[in-house]
Amino acid sequence: MKMDWSSTRWKWVAVCAVLMTHTIAALVEDGLLINGDFETPPAGGFSGFGVADGPTAIPSWKLNGTIELVSSGEKQGGMILIVPEGEHAVRLGNDAEISQELKLEKGSIYSITFSAARTCGQLESLNVSVPPASQTIDLQTVYSVQGWDTYAWAVEVEEDNVRVAFRNPGMEDDPTCGPIIDDIAIKKLFVPEKVKDNAVLNGDFEEGPWMFRNASLGVLLPTNLDEETSSLPGWIVESNRAVRYIDSNHFTVPEGKRAIELLSGKEGIISQMVETKPNKPYRLSFSLGHAGDKCKQPLAVMALAADQAENIHYTPSSNATFQTADVNFTAKADRTRIAFYSIYYNTRSDDLTSLCGPVVDDVRVAVSVSSRIKLGSLVMMLALAVAFF
Repeated sequence: MKMDWSSTRWKWVAVCAVLMTHTIAALVEDGLLINGDFETPPAGGFSGFGVADGPTAIPSWKLNGTIELVSSGEKQGGMILIVPEGEHAVRLGNDAEISQELKLEKGSIYSITFSAARTCGQLESLNVSVPPASQTIDLQTVYSVQGWDTYAWAVEVEEDNVRVAFRNPGMEDDPTCGPIIDDIAIKKLFVPEKVKDNAVLNGDFEEGPWMFRNASLGVLLPTNLDEETSSLPGWIVESNRAVRYIDSNHFTVPEGKRAIELLSGKEGIISQMVETKPNKPYRLSFSLGHAGDKCKQPLAVMALAADQAENIHYTPSSNATFQTADVNFTAKADRTRIAFYSIYYNTRSDDLTSLCGPVVDDVRVAVSVSSRIKLGSLVMMLALAVAFF
């Protein structure tokens, strides 16, 4: 009986191990979704393929409405359709939707990165969702001269099996008109641990959305007022324009591999609520620089902390690409808002169109050094007084 029980037990262990392995393997990994670049040929190949015929005409995707698989260089009237990356992308017609089923980890936060371009109408927008959560992203502003931009949107998933969907909510006179999307990727986000003597979470901006190695335009972070589901953990984008998440592979970054480039003046604000102690003096410090993207100067930021606001211009010494700056403030409550935005509306000097701006990195909030010195002196004086008496 003992041998039989042992044999049965090990069989169950083996079965559980297989099931666990299968479950882990089924989870979506960070990176491009299956056929997320739309380069997998449909049945019959790309040649002559136009408006999709049937809900499964594009491999790995479910279609609803008028959806067109477009090719690089393809023309519509006198307009060349923009394909962000590679040779192919999809265009969503009026109220059309494209979706894919994913297996994710319930309760985790994921960021979805995608490239988008508008076609016929200036007021085009794109709704991205993992039901019941969704956000409509305005494509009216084109941030680069290339005619397309890369965006990121974050969501906390409520189930293991979810559906990520992209829908064109617009209604154009031409039912085939609508935004073009390409290069859809996903990344599971983690909340970084707080660094000692720094109240700012993710102050180095190293944790953020998926970035492709060839993402020379960076990733735009549109308005997101929910710090719990931000593509940039710890931070929110308060205003109606995006900020740009950049990497050291394509831009000049003060510290580490990632940083934030502020765009569109007051219309591009990042902020965070940090833990403080009321009536205690603090110092907000950060690195301020340029992205190395030929952004026209002057470059300057408005840095805000509690009731303090300081206009700081980028004036590096020698050949430095960044400088350090700080703002002293006294906390009024147990949580203090810090925020940054660009003073100017900057564009690149080579095309006079692409939006750019100052770079912020390595953000820190700590108890003011002067207050620590005073506290240390007071402690020493008390110790001497006790020893004397």
